Amino acid sequence: MMDLDALGTAIEAQGRVVRIVLAEVRGSAPRTPGTSMLVWAEGTSGTIGGGRLELEAIRHARVMLERDAPPARVEKLALGPTLNQCCGGAVVLVLEWFDAARFRAIETEYDGVWARRVNGADDMPAPMQRACARAADGGAPLRAIYQGGWMAESLWRERQQVVIYGAGHVGRALAGVLNPLPQYDVLVSDVRAGELAQLPDAIARTDAAPTEVMATADDTAAHYIMTPEHDYDLELCHHLLNRNFAFAGLIGSATKWARFRSRLAALGHSPARIEHITCPIGDPALGKHPQAIAVGVAAQLLMLRKPLPALTKETA
Repeated sequence: MMDLDALGTAIEAQGRVVRIVLAEVRGSAPRTPGTSMLVWAEGTSGTIGGGRLELEAIRHARVMLERDAPPARVEKLALGPTLNQCCGGAVVLVLEWFDAARFRAIETEYDGVWARRVNGADDMPAPMQRACARAADGGAPLRAIYQGGWMAESLWRERQQVVIYGAGHVGRALAGVLNPLPQYDVLVSDVRAGELAQLPDAIARTDAAPTEVMATADDTAAHYIMTPEHDYDLELCHHLLNRNFAFAGLIGSATKWARFRSRLAALGHSPARIEHITCPIGDPALGKHPQAIAVGVAAQLLMLRKPLPALTKETA
């Protein structure tokens, strides 16, 4: 998917940037169509699969940056002996350079879709027009299409907010697993400054009262409650059940959850509403090490995430 925000941020910081997108794949390849990366004079962001393929793509991108290159370039590469790769497939790469002016000129005729001419005829191929129209009307999300010298991609979905209450061992591990994933905005909430200080710098954190943090969260957020105090866990569950959310997870055993269900019912919540909280979380078969718990919880969240074509970046 095309992330306009990421491209705009890179241009603002680096000036001229080349975006490389894996437009077409035949046979075996390290990544799927639509995978992209950004290249600028002194760095890169993202990956199209690594190896010699990526190195060759970066080389072509840097040539575009150094010269007065056309806006777009198409490269067809076989993933065989020439690139010292044994995938055996072949790929088509579309490379496009952008500066601030070209970025501002990006047009999205179809809602949630970016379709543009790369090196084809002036008119978009009819099958691509139909696919773009279906996606814009709320149909199946558009998969990256390269056809007749035209390229079409879905715009990146809004990132889902993930709020983790508790920066203990499991909370820090979960934040570390989820934060690098581009579909999530992770925030760790804990009043203990010492615990927050152990988080990597890249992870957002707050020492505000967790109930205040919860009150300002998105209705589509995922919440994970894992504080060191059961009574406070219960208070947060109570607050959470009084508002909208996409997912709620509580760390704990089946015994803890049985007690919580009873106490939440006494606080006035219906059994059906209480069941919107998942407890235990993750996959107990993976073990109780904080990293193992985090992997199971992250996998559970990833499996719940479904394509939502209406949740697309706006291009105001």
